[in-house]
Amino acid sequence: MHKDIADILVSEQDIATICKDLGAQITNDYAGTRPVLVGLLKGCVPFMSDLAKHIDLYVDIDYMSVSSYHGGISSSGDVKIKKDLDMPISGRDILIVEDIVDTANTIVTIMKLFEHRGAKSVKICTLLDKPGGRQHHFIPDYIGKTIPKAFVVGYGLDYDELYRNLPYVGILKPEIYRTS
Repeated sequence: MHKDIADILVSEQDIATICKDLGAQITNDYAGTRPVLVGLLKGCVPFMSDLAKHIDLYVDIDYMSVSSYHGGISSSGDVKIKKDLDMPISGRDILIVEDIVDTANTIVTIMKLFEHRGAKSVKICTLLDKPGGRQHHFIPDYIGKTIPKAFVVGYGLDYDELYRNLPYVGILKPEIYRTS
């Protein structure tokens, strides 16, 4: 797997520092509340797990399976909900935890859905922000690292369901996805 990576953008140590720093900021910002952390599957799993360890609050955790990537390396623009939340969110502070915000199609759609369902507040925490891919004007509330427009994998991010288990985030060599 490692041979398929052109460059490491976010190292294991960088990720650990990001999780610690964002966790402290979220703890401070949500003091006195009990937010719901909503992870968008599957890519969020490593980040949400590591981030939650650094949030010193009572939190509820739930997941949705949502996708605008249906194979390939670019968003289709068609957001599909494959698994919805298990808990009601009306009147709750929601913090959506994402691996990456790229086009912002998925995030904008889910935020509107949560607002329609009566969430008290909806904020976004993302490990990676890729503003070069935006199709909507959107800035996440909590950003681990801003990255250039490149196809990245690792630490939850995949290409054809591969590379999620890399302990870092790296740029996938173009010849890997061009030959698939």
